[in-house]
Amino acid sequence: MEYQNPQPEAAVQGRAVPAPASALGRTVISETAVAKVAGIAARAVPGVYSLGSGPSRALGAIRDAVGSSDHAAGVHAEVGETQVAVDISLVASYGTPLHSLADQVRAAVYRAVEELVGLQVIEVNVEVTDVYVPPPVKPTTPGPTEREALL
Repeated sequence: MEYQNPQPEAAVQGRAVPAPASALGRTVISETAVAKVAGIAARAVPGVYSLGSGPSRALGAIRDAVGSSDHAAGVHAEVGETQVAVDISLVASYGTPLHSLADQVRAAVYRAVEELVGLQVIEVNVEVTDVYVPPPVKPTTPGPTEREALL
């Protein structure tokens, strides 16, 4: 979809004001670009373990381990001429209040997309698909030192 500046050339005190650069051409902002901006903003919120659904976490962990990351994973954006709607699915860290997390993600995405992309965000839908529970920490029992074992 494309975004065009909705403001026509303005006149100030009888003089014509130069047209903004967008009047000289068009700007196209892809859904992928908006989804990446939204995904980066969502990941920055404390309590978001990962984006996407539970089963794709293993693939995401492998991707992160090798240094590749799909910032738009778990994010879908529908871009119109001047507006955008974003759907985000995420996995929350255990212990994080889920409604509060969704509100914080929504606010972060609104702010980032409107500031960085320049489109009006009409809605951000957040779906919490899973809760990450870290594996239990195995206690390390101090064994006898080598010296004690020899005695």
